[in-house]
Amino acid sequence: MSRGGITVTAILFAILAATVWWAWQGWTAHADVQMSIHGYIALGLGVFFSLLIGFGLMALTFYSSRQGYDDLPQAKEPPGGGKEPTPRNIP
Repeated sequence: MSRGGITVTAILFAILAATVWWAWQGWTAHADVQMSIHGYIALGLGVFFSLLIGFGLMALTFYSSRQGYDDLPQAKEPPGGGKEPTPRNIP
């Protein structure tokens, strides 16, 4: 692995470690908070709809890509072989 690849990998692992530390701190700092049934219902619905929207958007992305909607537009050749008609002299 090149020096740049090692540097990028080290930076990504540092970001991962900071994220895990931050999540652990947030999880343990609020361990004594009691949540009612309404809180659990709201949490469950929030997770459900977030996943639903995420899966739906990813499905639309794959569908769009496979149907060719993401391709660059192609100019269609006009009828007549692409040649412009010549004007006629009208007396």
